[in-house]
Amino acid sequence: MASPAPLLVIGGHEDRRDNMEVLRRFVELAGGPEASIAVLTAASSVPERVWDGYRQTFAALGAANCRHIHTPDRAAAEDGALAETVAAADGIFLTGGDQKRLLGSLGGTALERAIHQARAARGACLAGTSAGASAMSALMLAEGQAELRPEKGAISLGAGFALLQGVVIDQHFSERRRLARLLSVVAQNPQLLGIGIDEDTALLISPGESVEVLGEGAVTVLDGHAMSCNIADIGHRSTPEMLGVVLHLLPAGSRHDVDGAPAPLQPLMRVLAGGGSGRL
Repeated sequence: MASPAPLLVIGGHEDRRDNMEVLRRFVELAGGPEASIAVLTAASSVPERVWDGYRQTFAALGAANCRHIHTPDRAAAEDGALAETVAAADGIFLTGGDQKRLLGSLGGTALERAIHQARAARGACLAGTSAGASAMSALMLAEGQAELRPEKGAISLGAGFALLQGVVIDQHFSERRRLARLLSVVAQNPQLLGIGIDEDTALLISPGESVEVLGEGAVTVLDGHAMSCNIADIGHRSTPEMLGVVLHLLPAGSRHDVDGAPAPLQPLMRVLAGGGSGRL
């Protein structure tokens, strides 16, 4: 069995015309221009349009061996031939849209099992952007918004693909001012690391090796495992007191190895670069 391959967690709106750093790296991680790439558009309400855009972008990067995995319903996600195509892919790309639609279409199906098989057994690289990024964790941010400050009950979590444990991922992070939303998650779930990823930015997780930030923005990490919070004692939509929350900011170009990472980053490294299955 191959070691778990890298995960490329993208904050959405990645550059598809100019330098294309994030998508270029995905093609490289998948094996280069000869790689077979499966593009899953189940999160999108306009899958053909989304597929056409990525088809052109990957072709511009020299990766012409791309296949659109179209699943208009759950029956299609149980199709054995489609599942075999995904299981045999060198790279799997989950597009944006709505993460609830994505899990509603693929969760628990042959296609979801094929995603896990391709990565764990064959070492295929998996990338997800926007909704596809949020869906990578075992618990994903399903819906809700806290506009100005964290609020009790402002958000709800749902089941994700469990490619990562111990984290919740938010995307379009700085652009849509989602710090209060992610703080709301951490206030109610201090056992989880909150990870916010900016647009045209990716967190590259190489299990057992390193974490790296690519693109133009930054990755924000909220660590509340040593936090003191009064969330249980306040009313619905009230703002909690949160003492001792640790915030890490990793701008593009940041890279930390599992061995030798600074002490404040050790919880992050244990959860992510340690394989994505650990706890704080």
